[in-house]
Amino acid sequence: MSPLLHPGLIVLFPLIGFAIIGLFGTRIKSEKLIGAIGSGAVFFSFLVAVSLFVQMLGAPAESRSFTSTVYTWIATGSFSVDIAYKIDQLSILFALIITGIGFLIHVYSIGYMHGDKSFFRFFAYLNLFVFMMLNLVLANNLLLTFLGWEGVGLASYLLIGFWYNRKFDGTNIVWTGDAAKKAFIVNRIGDFGVLVAMFLLFQQFGTLNYDAITAGAQSAWGVGDATVTIITLALFLGATGKSAQIPLGVWLPDAMAGPTPVSALIHAATMVTSGIYLIARTNVLFAMSPTTMAVVTGIGITTALIAGTVGLVQNDIKKVLAYSTVSQLGFMFTALGVGAFTIAVFHVMTHAFFKALLFLGSGSVIHGMHEEQDIQKMGGLAKHMPITYRTWIIGTLAISGIPLFSGFFSKDEILLFSFYYGSPVLWAVGALAAFFTAFYMWRLTALTFHGKERFDHHHVHPHESPATMTIPLIVLAVLSAVGGFLGVPHLLGHPLHIPNLLESWLHPIMDAGVQTLGMGSVTMDPTTEILLMAGSVTIALAGVFLARNLYKDGTERASALGAKFSAAYKLLWNKWYVDEIYHLAVVGPILALSRDFLWKIFDVKIVDGVVNGSASTVGAVAGVLRKLQSGIAQNYAVLMVVGIVILIGVVLWPLL
Repeated sequence: MSPLLHPGLIVLFPLIGFAIIGLFGTRIKSEKLIGAIGSGAVFFSFLVAVSLFVQMLGAPAESRSFTSTVYTWIATGSFSVDIAYKIDQLSILFALIITGIGFLIHVYSIGYMHGDKSFFRFFAYLNLFVFMMLNLVLANNLLLTFLGWEGVGLASYLLIGFWYNRKFDGTNIVWTGDAAKKAFIVNRIGDFGVLVAMFLLFQQFGTLNYDAITAGAQSAWGVGDATVTIITLALFLGATGKSAQIPLGVWLPDAMAGPTPVSALIHAATMVTSGIYLIARTNVLFAMSPTTMAVVTGIGITTALIAGTVGLVQNDIKKVLAYSTVSQLGFMFTALGVGAFTIAVFHVMTHAFFKALLFLGSGSVIHGMHEEQDIQKMGGLAKHMPITYRTWIIGTLAISGIPLFSGFFSKDEILLFSFYYGSPVLWAVGALAAFFTAFYMWRLTALTFHGKERFDHHHVHPHESPATMTIPLIVLAVLSAVGGFLGVPHLLGHPLHIPNLLESWLHPIMDAGVQTLGMGSVTMDPTTEILLMAGSVTIALAGVFLARNLYKDGTERASALGAKFSAAYKLLWNKWYVDEIYHLAVVGPILALSRDFLWKIFDVKIVDGVVNGSASTVGAVAGVLRKLQSGIAQNYAVLMVVGIVILIGVVLWPLL
């Protein structure tokens, strides 16, 4: 297939926007012009992606995948890496999500960041992030992917710490700069795994090209080979960092310190799904390692459950959504672990719709409440912010898994595959996590929009957000409502003659991994499917009605219930003490080692001792030698005579 537009343009436009705003932002006095440049750059990328997508739809299935090379990046000996972009069904889907939702978030940011003294810097960072993220998903080789991988880490650091002089979270004071550093450092741990995997793959195949790696793995390794297990575990370590899974997920809740559009862009639709993309792209490698698949499943479902429990008691509106994101990512990894690669990507898409909507909705609430984020100080906002409220409800219905909204289709498919290709226990734990999701989202809704007003009317005057903020909410609400119909399961779609478009679209990419797993050997019983679907819907509705009943009058009834289970509440309020455990087991010992040994002993006594000791030695020797410079000519003459005698003696000694 010969593309009408060069795929490199998708990546180029955000880079141009970053360069223009970054270099000339201080001279451009108009916020509207800066917003137009930043938003326009991403919109043009979206148009190119749409053009390629439409062209791919009209092409035969076997010719929809192609690689476009820009130039040779590295060429040394037998090793060569190109700046080359692989356009296929998976990469174009992610490109559409990144640029489409990214454009909406850019437009939203024009209103949200209005009046900020570093308005231009914010849009420059946003464009830089989109540029790096597009490199990550469009690259045809692992090294270029890693460039984007590290680039989004840098851009996220800049965006999380954008308000570097502010504090975040009235309960646990966190400087935004500290939150940015925490995200950066934790992600570096995961990135080490990706580096190890790259070294091992190059050692095995002499290339980092995805197609060559897949072909080489299928011919060189068998299922369960130790080498592929080590490589996939290393890749998964990287995925746990970027996608905030246990044990490297501690950075994401604190990352809410950044402006709300950052939370929507990075922690809902793009960066945190990098790990999902990496595993989906290398699905054949993962399918060849049952051990790694089991680890992915276990980590995913554990993360989904634990993050869901923590979300039950959070009072910061963005913190609730942050733990919700971690939990939903756990669902995606659970799907990957049982071999439902397409379903995981499906949930990436639906999650991008409704979670971006919810984050932007929370930003609208914060904007209307004059920067207040504590839901205990809200209530009754539905009448003050009608557009925000209605779109919020759609997003909440979607994430809760209520039928016909987008989250219902993808979440239910994950639970279904967990039952058939995992175990009934895995389904039950996933269903419990889904119950928590519905509960904390409707708790959040009730305390924010329903009931009595609990804010200070003298200082806070809630109001609806401007059109630049509400129009993206409306678009995302529509996508959250109908986006799930792109992946209607066969049980529902077949009687209604609705095809599963996403499954057929991604089939060429995921088929090899699915065949390696032998997933066609299990036959799904329609009756069991219906019962499982009914069960998951019932559980979600139970969470909705329980939360609405418990919080309809504010927090009084919930507080009484919390007092009865104070130990459990304290555990969840302190987030299972994960940060404390990290500090006790990792941070504290490293600080003690650095302070008490590396600084006070090694640096002060050894390093400084050697330097200062050598200076003292030189000084002492110089003091002795200085006495020879007495200034008395007779002494110098004596020394010269003694020297001459010694030299004559040395010369004549062998002749004696």
